Amino acid sequence: QPSDDRRGGDGVRPGLGRRLRRPDDPGFLNEGEGCVIKEEAIRQAKAVYKIESECIETMLDYFDETAFRQAVTLLQNAPRIGTIGCGHSGILCQHFAHLLCCIERPARFISPAEAVHGATGFLQKGDVMVFASRGGRTKELLPVLGICKAKGVSVLTITENMDSTLAMEADVALKQYVNRETDKYNSQGTTSSTALCVLFHTLATALIEETGYQNEQFALIHPGGAVGERLNEQHARPAGTP
Repeated sequence: QPSDDRRGGDGVRPGLGRRLRRPDDPGFLNEGEGCVIKEEAIRQAKAVYKIESECIETMLDYFDETAFRQAVTLLQNAPRIGTIGCGHSGILCQHFAHLLCCIERPARFISPAEAVHGATGFLQKGDVMVFASRGGRTKELLPVLGICKAKGVSVLTITENMDSTLAMEADVALKQYVNRETDKYNSQGTTSSTALCVLFHTLATALIEETGYQNEQFALIHPGGAVGERLNEQHARPAGTP
């Protein structure tokens, strides 16, 4: 089998014309090649921790217990769950769908593009569609909202704009609080993604409690990787064994 490392004897990849330092090379940091960046970049990078931690802490002030109970009840009783969003919200919706599957709540992410080309056939009356849209007016999602309403699919919306169409037309809406994005232009989907992810985690955590989900169930469906090895090793031990 040929090696994947195509460096020559001098450590140069063909066509690059310069030696590439490896992290385990003693000269990697001593030379300082590529390590000189602006102090402002370091300052702003460190500020990310403060910006996002402040966002998460403040989110608790917007926690609507009544709406949250309703959201958990919808998800607990739904035969199937769809999640949908665009951009960063869509990526986090994929994460949430996977989290739901991990606790045996049948779910899938439905692409906004595919949703209006037949994919909403996955959802039937009594199911739930979770919409994620910070502004609550994402144009690609509005036709899908109409389909869900017509089919009798319950709608759970997570948005910062509680006066938006997606919030007002939802069966349950949860507030997404965002203080600011982490970049200097306040435009990249950074803190807003973290806030959405935290909300999804609150729902998944509550569902584990409400459904009586057991770790033995997770061990069965997650035999792979280090997590699977640890789970199955624990459950293979006799009771009372550390």
